Order: sequence, then C-alpha cells, then structure tokens
Amino acid sequence: MMGFFLFLLVLLLCGFFGRIVYRKLDFFSGFSAKNVASCHFIDNRPLDLIESQDNDFKVFGLASNTLFEKGKYATASVFGLQKRKAIYREGIGATLINKDFDESRPFLVPKRVKSKPGFYPYGDVKPEEIVFTNIDYNALNAAVANSFDISGQKEKRTRAVVVIYKNQILAEKYASGFDETSKLLGWSMAKSITGALFGALEQQGKFDIDKPAPIPEWQNDGRKNITTRNLLQMNSGLEWVEDYTKICDVTRMLYQAVDMGKVQIDKPLAFQPNTHWCYSGGTTNLLSKILRYQFKSHQEYLDFWYTNLIDKIGMNSMVLETDMIGNYVGSSYGWATARDWGKFGLLYLNQGNWNGEQILSPEWVKFTSTPTDTSEGRYGAQFWLNAGGHFPDVPRDMYYCNGFQGQMVAIIPSKDLVIVHLGLKGEDCFDFNDFLQSVIAAVKK
Repeated sequence: MMGFFLFLLVLLLCGFFGRIVYRKLDFFSGFSAKNVASCHFIDNRPLDLIESQDNDFKVFGLASNTLFEKGKYATASVFGLQKRKAIYREGIGATLINKDFDESRPFLVPKRVKSKPGFYPYGDVKPEEIVFTNIDYNALNAAVANSFDISGQKEKRTRAVVVIYKNQILAEKYASGFDETSKLLGWSMAKSITGALFGALEQQGKFDIDKPAPIPEWQNDGRKNITTRNLLQMNSGLEWVEDYTKICDVTRMLYQAVDMGKVQIDKPLAFQPNTHWCYSGGTTNLLSKILRYQFKSHQEYLDFWYTNLIDKIGMNSMVLETDMIGNYVGSSYGWATARDWGKFGLLYLNQGNWNGEQILSPEWVKFTSTPTDTSEGRYGAQFWLNAGGHFPDVPRDMYYCNGFQGQMVAIIPSKDLVIVHLGLKGEDCFDFNDFLQSVIAAVKK
C-alpha cells in the first residue's frame, strides 16, 4: 500500500512539473534569450554585464545563456531544458523565434531618415547651459543624485535620469557603464509610441478612431461594436490577463506567439465596450496590427512609424522590435537613449508641435491626457495619468509613459517639465512620488 501511495505521489509530482514548472521554464529561457540578444546587439552590452544586471532578478537568473557573434543570435535554457533562441536583424532588433521559424526567409527593414545636426531637442548636440533664475540647481542636482544607488548597492537601480525644462536639459545623470548614447528598453512606454501613431494618422485625415475597429473576425458578434477609441483607452471589454509573474495571456503572447496582434483578436468579450477598464499589452499589439491594415505594403507600415513620428522628431537612436510575422511589438519593445525618450515627452508637452510642424493635433494631446471614465483617473489613451492623485505630491496634470521596472517619461504641463527615468526597479521598490516631487520642487514658478 505504501508503495502505491509513493507511486501516486511521484505521478502527481511529475504531472505538476509537466503542467506548471516545465511551461514556466519556457518563459524563463525565452525572456533570457530575448533580453540577452537585445541588450547585446542593440546596446553592445557584454554578456557578463547583462547576466549580472539585466537578467539578475527572480528566477530569470537561473537561465544559462550563450551569445553567437557570427550568427547574431542568443540561446538560453534552464537546467538544460526548454532551450530558446532569439535572433538579431539589423533595423528590426531581436526576435524570439520558435522551431518552425524560417531564418533564411528575407525580411524587410524600415527606411530611416536621420535628423540634421543641431542643438537639442531639434538635434543631438547639447547646447551651452542656460541658467534659469527660478531653478534651485543645488536642490535639483541633489534630487537627481538621490535617485541613484550609492556605489555597490542594488536598491534603486536607476540607469538614467534626464530633466528637461522649456526644451532645455536642466540635469542629466547616468549609472556607471551608461551614458547619453546608451539605448535603454522602455518596455510598456512603447504603448505610448503606438498610440501616437494613430494621432499622426488622425492629423493627416487618414483615420477615425470612433469607427468600429477594422477587424474582420469581429463582424458577426458583439465585438463588432468595439471602436479604436475603446482600444486606445483599454476600454474594449475584451478578456485579458496581464500578470508577468505567471503564465497568462501577456506572457504567452510575448514569449510564444508568432503573431502577437492576433492574440487579443481571438479573445471573447468579458464586458460590454466602454464599461470596464483592463490594462492589456495584447490590445496595443492589436493596435499595431490595425496600423498594418492601413497600408498596402508591409514596407509602408514599417516606414510609417519612423518617417511620420520617430525620425521626424529626431529619435534616431530608437529601435522598434518585431514579432515573428514582422509587425512591431508595440506593447513592449522600443529602445532609445534617455535624451530621445525625452524628445517624445517634449512632443506632447508642446501640444504635438515639433519645431513648427504639427505632428499631433492639440485635440489629440488632450484626448491622450484625459481620463477614460472607467480608469479612476489613472489612464488616458495609451498614457498613464496622475489625475486621480496616484502620486499625491505631484501635480494632477502630469501624464506619463510607463514601463516595467521603472521606465517613465513624465510630462508636467503646469511646470513646463519633462522628466525621464530609466532603470530596473518599479514602484514597489522605487519611490517615484518622492523622486518626482523633489525634482519639481526645484522649479520655482
């Protein structure tokens, strides 16, 4: 009898390992391979630095990684299991692939237009510092310095801070090993980039966000009433689970899906549109797919993101990465320098106007920064908001791009400020309220 129970216990443990643990190993190795390939080939970080800093949290550090310089790819596995591979292709970054992916298949890359030399923000040269009489520089520099770790510590893990006032860089600081040329992953800040593309289309008179979303699969059920506005505001009512601590919709999308935009398309309605707010990376990748529908060719789609927004405002360092079918992963995979992330914030601070050209309408900026009814003042259209006082000591008009592990581009119109923070710690470990308040307090108006 005892032997039978031991046998049964072994079967249960094997079943648990197969159903739960083994599937998680695929997630762990997929994350590690993708991050190693991106960090190394986009930002030239050595493997030992990536493993000791970028991949050293929770269980992701268990992965064993190998870089292949000649083939430009990375592999990872956990205890020799669930080996995953991520390939790098110049122009579209790193892509986590599956065993069916044809690596010999030709691929398209976006055409880029580098901005002309000039002073920041309309170029990349930092001008001579303008001294503003209403700025307490000692307090400002102390606030910025305090957001970084003391040497040897790993508590705040800030990598870059840039403070921009009236289009001028007031303060700028980087962690050891990083500088103004370092390309840093914005994670979900890419959602704000994706949203802005619809603003650019609207400004050109080419898209109406209040029409039903152009999804053929939805035309015979209640999903046909979902508008692009609903999607931009995360208000579609579609079923979705966004939890990076477990195997769920978002992790399956990022680490297993071939076509990331299709994952949300296939989800049923859980609520009626515009009655329930639900943060969804799948929704943003669906928006990327909708953008693809607006162009006759894939090349036009790839080019549009850069020629009509990213390169137009001089974010020349930015690299948007694609999924296996070649669409941009608009939910998560945008890399740029801290200064270039700041340019994106300035576009919104300046009401969509860039050096005299109206890329986004002021009405679009207002739409972006206005709370959607069901978010309790936390969300607008692919931007987070402080309208509900989430950060109690920060102006309520602040709205911001927000990404995993503490990525932020904060836009504060009442103070003429853009504050960029890039790092490896989110709100659970880094006090953004104190950081933002202390920077803002140094600006006297």
